[in-house]
Amino acid sequence: MNDTSPLQLYGHPFSSYTWKALIALYAAEVPFTFQIVDPDHPENISVVQSAGPLGKFPVLADGENLLFEATTIIEYLASHQAARQMLIPGDPDAATGMRMLDRVFDNYVMNAMQDIVGAYLRDRENPDMALVTEARERLERSYAWLEGWLRFYPPSDHVTLIECAAAPALFYADWVHPIADQFPRLRQWRAHLLSLPPVARCVEDARPYRAGFPLGAPDRD
Repeated sequence: MNDTSPLQLYGHPFSSYTWKALIALYAAEVPFTFQIVDPDHPENISVVQSAGPLGKFPVLADGENLLFEATTIIEYLASHQAARQMLIPGDPDAATGMRMLDRVFDNYVMNAMQDIVGAYLRDRENPDMALVTEARERLERSYAWLEGWLRFYPPSDHVTLIECAAAPALFYADWVHPIADQFPRLRQWRAHLLSLPPVARCVEDARPYRAGFPLGAPDRD
């Protein structure tokens, strides 16, 4: 990464939504500087808190322009930094379908996974099992839907908005609610996503932080 780049990405290597933006940056080979957001870097926390109403990362800084929300960052990269139609297709209908899948991974996979993680972070010994059970049921329904959708979306080495959203969502979701053998396409696609160089880089950079995962960081992946 180039320290002289005008682009700065603020986030944390273990954050699923930070991964989402990083995958797009790596895939598009866009020069940027990564700014870690943690207690040792209060100046970076200040930037993130100034960007949006809830002070959440990732945040992309392009000069004085601050953008928050990972999907917005990818849209910005697709318009201003990446090769034409690389991350998001130019065809309006294809782009609409891609954005719909982006919402599926964020709202129906990532959010359910984070609900489970949040329950254990609040009380590791006595999590709210009603909440956990309901979130696991949502993940199971999402896995079943994605298994059917994958009949029409074969694995590809080309990284789009879909892969950026799917890789971190499925990586962590499988930790909290393993993808069962009855979903072979989804299991295979998750493995394929983790083999993509931009995703593999995120996996490796996040490895030192696994001990902090409340359900226990598995020694696989």
